[in-house]
Amino acid sequence: MVENALEITGLKKTYAAQRNQAPKVALKGIDLAIPKGSIFGLLGPNGAGKSTLINILAGLVVKSAGNVKIWGFDQDINPRQSRASIGVMPQELNMDPFFSPREALEVQAGLYGVPKSKRKSDEILEMIGLTDKADAYARSLSGGMKRRLLLGKALVHHPDILVLDEPTAGVDIEIRQMLWDNVRKLNQQGMTIILTTHYLEEAEEMCDEIGIINHGELIVREDTKTMVGRLDTKTLVIVPDRPATEYTPPKDTALTRRADGSLAISYKSTTTSASEILDSLRDANITIRDVRTEEPDLEDVFLALTAK
Repeated sequence: MVENALEITGLKKTYAAQRNQAPKVALKGIDLAIPKGSIFGLLGPNGAGKSTLINILAGLVVKSAGNVKIWGFDQDINPRQSRASIGVMPQELNMDPFFSPREALEVQAGLYGVPKSKRKSDEILEMIGLTDKADAYARSLSGGMKRRLLLGKALVHHPDILVLDEPTAGVDIEIRQMLWDNVRKLNQQGMTIILTTHYLEEAEEMCDEIGIINHGELIVREDTKTMVGRLDTKTLVIVPDRPATEYTPPKDTALTRRADGSLAISYKSTTTSASEILDSLRDANITIRDVRTEEPDLEDVFLALTAK
């Protein structure tokens, strides 16, 4: 019984030197196991190695070293089975402009060897909201519709794993919500989802676990809640009744005066308590009209980790 949807060990990729440039090391030995049925976020800055990793999984790039198992199939020993177990929604809008969405799905299914009796083109078109555009030229579709069609093409062979490479880049809020609704339904049906995105709030909302790649290395991999909790810094935002220009915050805290007149006091909960800050405000005779706290989010963690 397969426990992990994806198992990667010692994965390396070095691109050959181009002209007067040295060889480029894109992956430096990635070890990663993703459990079945999860939604896993793969994050990292541009050039970190995410696209190289995804292209290796899709069979578009040949690895330099390491081992990849997709749904239990070794990519070197069982290339056809491993490739059939994964569907990739690419970041680029690559499609034949003269094919209709239905034709594009049928051709894609044929490339994967799906018999006509087992193809579900119309069901997929309905799921991605393109039934009314089923027979229109792909070139006439809007950018958001083309991105939906890419999702459909990734699903034609009923893969066990779906890789989404920046799926909502450049689309409006309505289409983004539709894509995520579909992703949640697919995951509830047992499909494992691997997501790359620059919208960190999406990763924080959608993903069970997150891995961050930087300079070709997996620098951290944790469940989302634990990762967000990595930063001990909290911020207490005080709205005073009158301008508090003379206020000095307690030791080991940082004060930022915001344009709206509020005081943002950052502190580490392990060394300073919120009550100490509130006491210091009372001692300074500052009347508080409103107060709220701000917790760190995934973007803060991401920036902190990649900065290192």
